[in-house]
Amino acid sequence: MKILILTNYANGLYLFRKELLLALMEEGHDVIVSVPPDENVDKLRNLSYNGKKEEIIETPFERRGNNPFGDFRLFMAYMRILRTFKPDRVLTYTIKPNIYGGLACSIKGVPYICNITGLGTAIENSSLLSHALLRLYRISMKKAVCVFFQNKGNRDFMNRHHIAEKNSRLLPGSGVNLTEHPFEDYPPEDKHIRFLAVIRIMKDKGIDEYLEAARIMSEKRRGLRFYLVGEYEEETRAAYEPQIEALQDKKIIKYLGHIDNVSEVMAKSHIIVHPSYHEGLSNVLLEAAACGRPVLASDVNGCIETFAEGESGFAFEAKSTDALVNAMERILALTTSQRRSMGIAGRAWVEENFDRNIVIKAYKDEIYR
Repeated sequence: MKILILTNYANGLYLFRKELLLALMEEGHDVIVSVPPDENVDKLRNLSYNGKKEEIIETPFERRGNNPFGDFRLFMAYMRILRTFKPDRVLTYTIKPNIYGGLACSIKGVPYICNITGLGTAIENSSLLSHALLRLYRISMKKAVCVFFQNKGNRDFMNRHHIAEKNSRLLPGSGVNLTEHPFEDYPPEDKHIRFLAVIRIMKDKGIDEYLEAARIMSEKRRGLRFYLVGEYEEETRAAYEPQIEALQDKKIIKYLGHIDNVSEVMAKSHIIVHPSYHEGLSNVLLEAAACGRPVLASDVNGCIETFAEGESGFAFEAKSTDALVNAMERILALTTSQRRSMGIAGRAWVEENFDRNIVIKAYKDEIYR
């Protein structure tokens, strides 16, 4: 078959779904990927199975823009791609590919499978925009072969709005590649304890709370180190870059920017912090658990599924610096041995529930159904 994939970010597709692409190519399918152009597209171009590579269609669009003319151009681009390549199945990820790709497939009569990787602020905040998006989702999801959700809370929310009521299925997020993310021995704590946050630099990911908690804890306790990995969104750089640089100057935060070797940084850290306001299902927390690190995470759908409360991590109230500080104090009150045991429990949790092969099998089931 010809299988077309519509998504909004090359690096996300490569990091979390390349195993699915390879599995489809291994079974002899032609894989075509439509993705906006950026510096990560070459990672997809270099992906191959026995010399067989997927075809890349660079399809420009604004990932977070609300320009209706731009969105209409994206819809028409998807219509042209369907007309030109005549795929047998289409897989869509994230809001705009789900909505406009789903609409195009529905009109063209092409079987399509959608993955709602998270709701996002635009939908969760009750507004004219959220009502418009929900209406578009209701129309575009109606004829989908299957709509995958990454957590039950997201599915229940959409079902209450009469979206994908009869054609939905839960996935364990994107799963985690347990071979690429092996268990790592817990590092010694003789010099200091290292906290790490791997988040995009934007408000909804909890950057304000993490920076402020790092400042407070650095004043209260000696021997703590706070690391930050993640890229700026262009619209948030002006607000956050000066803050982060000031905290770096004071030796409170060490900002590592966007890096491809996150696993290596996790392995050198003791505790992973994820203060996000909302998630589909957090890949960062899955990878942290796979690595064998205890986690502190917001008490929201998409985070709480990735760990066992009190056994491999602690949840705290989202949008609250005080709650994050209390969670940090709580985990620091444990012994080194107890923190190490939490990491071991986290690895067992993801091995049982979040192996990426579970996700690949679910996709194959729906593609062949």
